[in-house]
Amino acid sequence: MDYGMYQQQSMKLVMTTELRQAITILQFSAQDLTDYLHEQQLENPLIEISDPPMTEEARRRTAEVDMPEPGRMPSGKSGDSDVTALDFLREPEEGLRDHLLHQIRMSEAPEAIRHIMNYLALSLDENGYLEHEIDVYAGELGEEPGDVAKALGELQQLDPPGVGARNLTECLLIQLNGHEARDPLAEAIVRDHLDQLANKQFQKIAKALDVGVEDVEVVSDFLKTLNPKPGAVFHSTPAEYITPDVHVIKTGNELVVKLADGHLPRMTMNREYEQLLQSGGSEVASYMKQKQEQFHWIKRSIQQRQETILNVTKAIVRHQEDFFLRGADYLKPLNLKTIAEEIEVHESTVSRATVKKYAQTPKGLFELKYFFRSGFTGEGDDSADKVKLYLKRLIDEEEKKKPYSDQKIADLLEVKGIQVSRRTVAKYREELSIPSSSKRKRYT
Repeated sequence: MDYGMYQQQSMKLVMTTELRQAITILQFSAQDLTDYLHEQQLENPLIEISDPPMTEEARRRTAEVDMPEPGRMPSGKSGDSDVTALDFLREPEEGLRDHLLHQIRMSEAPEAIRHIMNYLALSLDENGYLEHEIDVYAGELGEEPGDVAKALGELQQLDPPGVGARNLTECLLIQLNGHEARDPLAEAIVRDHLDQLANKQFQKIAKALDVGVEDVEVVSDFLKTLNPKPGAVFHSTPAEYITPDVHVIKTGNELVVKLADGHLPRMTMNREYEQLLQSGGSEVASYMKQKQEQFHWIKRSIQQRQETILNVTKAIVRHQEDFFLRGADYLKPLNLKTIAEEIEVHESTVSRATVKKYAQTPKGLFELKYFFRSGFTGEGDDSADKVKLYLKRLIDEEEKKKPYSDQKIADLLEVKGIQVSRRTVAKYREELSIPSSSKRKRYT
């Protein structure tokens, strides 16, 4: 089963329901899937879940937790002795997804729209953005684009402001539209002059919009109060043990990929309830038949999830073999489309199969999306990370009284066979938190 559109019109409703479930399960992390199965067990009496036995690694990590002696709690930093167990209880941190799903449950939108909203909420990246346009999600769900547009409009009304945008311009406009007092000038600048604003070209903006430079500067200051990454406020970095989804094993000079699914709960059918399919009344039998179909849907979706992750990982390993055998300097440019075409699935399927999915490799533990890096035209086949490495080396070695401009760095990189623009150099320099040449200059 591919995650594409089903064509049989007579089965459209049933197949779309199963397709939705398959796509949702594919994008779950291992922990998300575990939580989901336990939730389904509460809703479906036919589902029995048995957790896998604790691995030796998990036992070791659990044993490393420093527990206080019975009857005692550690004292606070200030030496206070009135610390109780309650002082060490914390509310679990709510993630962006949970925060949105709770609001969707409370929404007055029709059930069909809420269902699409749930799907879109689960498709957001960590900054609260959607990667694709409406038509893509409509195709994946088998819904009309108009209904997906309605659902997206409802999602974009939720907290945090700006969530559900597909780009920075839309994110800022959503936040501007949420203000009681509309600001036409701010909206015009965001809609048509955002690049110029980022480069502080206030005079050009003022001339284009026939306003004063001071007005543009005021808008610039105001826009700085908006949040360009609405999902980032939900980021947390708790210490957690990441369980790999796949293992990449080096055997001689060959690489073998195996699923690491022993950590997932085992789902079986409750045979006692299953007997009600035959012995119960018509209403009971109908209800149990529905739950039986749901059981098999989930089972198939999990199987498809595992097969997809395995196939994607095998394709990644074929393209990045030098990385696994020789190290990070040999990471090659790779995009989703290449893998999608190779294993004959949609790009969005590859995307969902690589986000929050981890591979234990001879070079360490990596999220699968790590292996998709931008490439640049030139004699060397360099990834974005490699360009950043060269860039940092050039700046570290530059003469501090005459630091390199971004254009000079681009020229020096070209000598190495790496063709990048000045703007790209500036972007990577900022991502590395390296100031501009004027701010790096030293006079002594």
